[in-house]
Order: sequence, then C-alpha cells, then structure tokens
Amino acid sequence: MNKILNDFLVLTSSGLYCTYGGFYIDPKVPVGCALISHAHADHACPGNQLVYCTPATQAIMECRYGNNASMSFIPKDFYQEFFINDIQIILFSAGHVLGSAQILMVYKEVRYLYTGDYKMQEDATCEPIDYVKADVLITESTFANPSVKHPNPDSEIQQLSEIPYNILLGAYPLGKAQRINHLINIHCPNKIVLLHHSIMRIHKIYEHFGVNKLLYKPYDRKIMKQQRNQEFVYIVPPVTFNSSIKVGDMVRVFASGWEYLQKNNNTSLYISDHVDWNDIIEYIKYVEPQEIWTIHGDGYKLEEYYKEMIPVKKLG
Repeated sequence: MNKILNDFLVLTSSGLYCTYGGFYIDPKVPVGCALISHAHADHACPGNQLVYCTPATQAIMECRYGNNASMSFIPKDFYQEFFINDIQIILFSAGHVLGSAQILMVYKEVRYLYTGDYKMQEDATCEPIDYVKADVLITESTFANPSVKHPNPDSEIQQLSEIPYNILLGAYPLGKAQRINHLINIHCPNKIVLLHHSIMRIHKIYEHFGVNKLLYKPYDRKIMKQQRNQEFVYIVPPVTFNSSIKVGDMVRVFASGWEYLQKNNNTSLYISDHVDWNDIIEYIKYVEPQEIWTIHGDGYKLEEYYKEMIPVKKLG
C-alpha cells in the first residue's frame, strides 16, 4: 500500500478541504467546489458554486434554499464512480437520512472514507448503511463515548401509545420527522400523526423518492378542536416546539439522542440518527482502517480505546 498522506484532508476556516483534489467536504461557508454528504444545515450550506451530492440531497437543498442552493449541481447516484481532478470518488449510503452518503476517496491506491453522519439502526425511511473497507476512516464522533448507548427505537416509540393525551412532538424536519412518523404508524396504531407545514415539504420529497410508508394528515387546528379523542401526535420542528411552552392538555415530547434536549419535557424519547459507541466500534471492525481520523465531536475516547492498536487523530 502507498503511504497515507497526513495532509490529504485538512480542517480550515471554510471547512474540511481535500488538498490533493481541490474540493471541500460539507463546507461551513460557500466555496467553489463542494462534496456534500447530506442535506442537514450543518453539513449543507447554500451558495456554493458547484456541488456534488446524491439526487435526494440536491432535491432537499433546492427545497430549503431555492435558487441559492448552488450555482450548479452534479448529482451522483450511489456506487457511481467519478473523478475530481486526480481523486477517484464513490458515494455509499450512510443510513443517516434520505440520500445521505459516505464519501470514498481513492488517491494513489489509498482509500480514504469520510462517513459524514451515519446510522446503523434500521430505518425504513432511508437507504440502509453500506459497509465499506478503507485504509483511513474519517468518522464522525458525535456520540463516541462508552457511556452512550442508544436504546431500541421500537421500545422508545411504544411509550407514546400509553400517553392518554394529545402529544406535541418536536423533531428535526429532515430524517427524524419521517422516521418518527413511520415508527408511530407501526408501533402506535392508535395514534394519528399531524404534520407541521414545514415538515410536510420534506415528506413530499421522501415520497417522490419512493418512501410511501408514511400515514399522516396536515395539521389543522379545527381537527384537534372538533375531535377531542386524545389520539393526535402533532410533529413540529424545534423552533415551533421551543416556542410552544403553553400547549394546554398536550404532552410535550422531543425526539433526540441528546440528554439535554429531554429536559423540561413531559416524557423523554431517546431516538438518535447517529451511531453510538458500540456502533462505531462495530463499524471500525468492518472497515479495518490503518488509521482513524475523527471529526464532528470529541475523538478522545476512541484514541484512548485504540491506543497501541490503531492510530487515532482528531482533524482540526
């Protein structure tokens, strides 16, 4: 194997930069050429001149940002090989949200795999994760701590069936809301899902890409006033949830893997779209990397765990 280049990816003020390819990955500010792993706002900023991404990510960015999404898109399907300068690139599913991609970059026969945000739990609303071999694994480390173990989402969502009130449920509009909607449909058949208008737009994109498993109704205040059957789950984005302090007889619930987001709610709902500690360890076993580079979180625990086995460094 050729030598791993320590400066193949560097973290700059504009974001993660591939020095040998001349492009950014998930840039923080608009750049000339960007590879975007998925359409969450902390990974997909608007205004780039040229964007490579999956078709679903393009559709969601255009829905959210309109004409400012990018000056130009070059959509790439999963497993489709392409080149940016001398870098061979293939996108693989990350299992995080619809269209989310891991980015495999091959340069001088060395394989660098950027995970982006990824998830190994089953999720019927997006593509399942692909397992990819690489020499260098650039992994997110959001929950890279042995103390973090995400509970079973089926068990978590079933709690809602036991709540004898209407529910105001906060969820991120992209990915989380669709997953929660499906889980409620399957495990809480006594509940009726109502959607905030901003989440409806993303649902429609999911349906366009073949996710037709979601049963829901647009939110209508009249419905809840006329039908006081206490079976409604009204899914809203975080900004609406946080501004709705007084919600009458509705129970407040927020879907997240973060403990601090469960405070001040009536019921906790620990459902995460990221890998936990055990998932990361399992994925590393499959990838069999020679080196691990961490980003989006604190990789200290991984460095400690793999001491004298695999070199681990934090980008930045």
